[in-house]
Amino acid sequence: MSAIRINKGEYRNKPVHGTTFSLVSGFASGVKGNYVTVKNNGIFPNCPDTIRIKVDNISDIEYVNGDTVPANTLAFTKPAPVVAAETDEQAMDRIRERFDILTEMTKATVSGDIRAMIVSGPPGVGKSFGVEREIDKACLFDKLAGKRLKAEVVKGSATPIGLYQVLYKFSDENSVVVFDDCDSILLDDVALNLLKGALDSGKKRKISWLSESSALRREGIPESFEFKGSVIFITNLKFDKMKSQKLRDHLDALQSRCHYLDLTLDTMRDKLLRIKQIASDGVLFADYDFEPATCDDIIDFMHTNKDRLREVSLRMALKIADLRQMSMNNWKRLAETTCMKSA
Repeated sequence: MSAIRINKGEYRNKPVHGTTFSLVSGFASGVKGNYVTVKNNGIFPNCPDTIRIKVDNISDIEYVNGDTVPANTLAFTKPAPVVAAETDEQAMDRIRERFDILTEMTKATVSGDIRAMIVSGPPGVGKSFGVEREIDKACLFDKLAGKRLKAEVVKGSATPIGLYQVLYKFSDENSVVVFDDCDSILLDDVALNLLKGALDSGKKRKISWLSESSALRREGIPESFEFKGSVIFITNLKFDKMKSQKLRDHLDALQSRCHYLDLTLDTMRDKLLRIKQIASDGVLFADYDFEPATCDDIIDFMHTNKDRLREVSLRMALKIADLRQMSMNNWKRLAETTCMKSA
C-alpha cells in the first residue's frame, strides 16, 4: 500500500503536520472541501480505521514512496487555474470598447461599407443613442438643404406592409433605415421574410410584395424592387438565448446574413457600471448643474437600491436626477416613492 505524508491538514479539528499515513484514495473534493482518504493505523485513537484528512490543496500532501499516482488511488486533480476577478475599471473599459465598436460599425453602415447590422442589448443602456447620433450627423446637410433625408429611425411596431414601404423609401444606395425596438417584426413570418431579404448577403437584394394592396398602388410602390440601402436593427432580444426553436432558426438565419453585435451587458453589475461610465464621461448629467459629488450620490443611490428600482437604466438615472434637482433635501424619499417597487 502506498504511503502519503500530510504536511498540512486537519482531522476532526485536530491539526495534522508532517504525519505519514497508508493511502486509501488520493486528493478529492467534496461539499466540505478537499481531502485525502487514509488508514488511521491507531494515530487517532477511538476513531474509524479509514479516515478523511482535510487539506487546502494538493501542495499540502506528498507521496513518500516515489509513486506519482498509486494504483489504488484516484488520480490527482490538477487545481483549476485561478482567474483574476474583473475589476470595475476593467469592466467599464470592456463596455466602453463595445460601444465604441457600435459607433464605428454605425459609421460604416452610413457610408455603405456595411450593409446590415443587428445590435443586441438590454433596454435602457444607450444602444440607440450612439446610432442616432451618427444618423443625425449623416442627415445634417440634407436637413439644411431641405432635401429628403438619406436615413430614418423607425421606432415601435411595424406591420409587414409598413416595413415594405419603409424599405422601398430607403432602397437607394447610401440610404440607411434603423429599426429600434421593433421586435414585433421578428414575430411575424411575412415581416421576418422581408427583413431577411433586406439583410441578404447576395450581390442583389430583391424584395417583393406579391399580394394585392391598394395602399401600395396609391403610393406608386412597385410589387418588387432592388434594395441597395443599409439596415441597422436594434433589439432587446439576445438571439442565442431564445427558447423557441422555430424563432431560433429564423434568428440564426438573420445572424448569418449580417453583422451581429452583442453589447454583453448581461448582469446587473454591468448595467450599473455602464451608467457609472456614462456619468464619469460627463455625458449622462450634462444638462444638470451638478457637482461631481452629487452625480456620485445618484449613482451610489442606484447601486444601493438596485433590487428595488423599477428598472436599472440610463432613463432611471435621469429620473432620479430630475428629483435631485427638484428637491435637494427630499430627493431620496421622492425616488423611493416614485421609482421603486412596492415592498
